[in-house]
Amino acid sequence: MKHTSHPATFEAEGLAALAAAGAPVPTVYEVDDHRLVMDDLDELAHVPPTSADWAELGATLATVHRDVGDTHGWQRDNVIGTAAQPNEPRTADWTSFHWTCRIEPHLEVLPEPVAARLRRARPDMAARLDHDAVPSLLHGDLWSGNVMHGHWFIDPAVCRGDRELDLAFLALFGGVPTTFVAGYDDAWPRDDGWAARQPILQLYHLLVHVRLFGTSYLPAVVARLDAQGW
Repeated sequence: MKHTSHPATFEAEGLAALAAAGAPVPTVYEVDDHRLVMDDLDELAHVPPTSADWAELGATLATVHRDVGDTHGWQRDNVIGTAAQPNEPRTADWTSFHWTCRIEPHLEVLPEPVAARLRRARPDMAARLDHDAVPSLLHGDLWSGNVMHGHWFIDPAVCRGDRELDLAFLALFGGVPTTFVAGYDDAWPRDDGWAARQPILQLYHLLVHVRLFGTSYLPAVVARLDAQGW
C-alpha cells in the first residue's frame, strides 16, 4: 500500500500507460484519492538481477519509447515527485514544449541572475535540442530509485517527449548498471549528438530538485550553463 500527497490517480494512470506500452510495473489493485494498493515488489524479487536482466529492462524501455503520439505533453497535468508537472499546451514541437512546460515554470525558484541566464539561452537551447524528436511515451522520473530490482519501473511522471529525457535523468545521479543503457542502445540507438544534448536535458530535473530540495542543487545548474557558454 502507498499513500500519496497528490491524487493517486496520477500514479495509477502512469503505471497503466507504461504497462500498456510493454513495461513491467507493479499491478495496481485499488486506487483511492490518496492511496494505492499494489504489488509488494520486495516480496516478488527472489533473486538479484543479472546483467542480462538489466540489458533486457533497457531494451524494454526502448519498446516503451516506441509508443509514439502526435504531440509532446499529456492529456492532463500531473506531478514529478511532489512538484507540479504541467503538460499543456501539447505541441508537435519538442523544443517549444520543453521550454514552456519544463524550464520556464521553474525559473521562479531561481536567483534572478540564474533565471536571466536561462531566458537569454532559450533560442540557443532550442537549437541545440532540436533533432526531430518524436513524442515518445516517457517514464518521466527515471532514476535508480524508480527501477526496482532490475525488473520493474515504479513512480512514473508520464508524458510524451524526447526519449533522451528519460536517459538523461537516469545518467544524472547514476546507480543503474551500464548494461541497462547498453541494452537500450542495442534495441534503439540514440540519435547522433545525444551526448551533447544530455547535460542540457538534465537541467529540467535539476530545476525540479532546486524546487523540492533547495539551493544545494544550484551549482549543478550553473555548471551546465557555464559549460554551454550561457
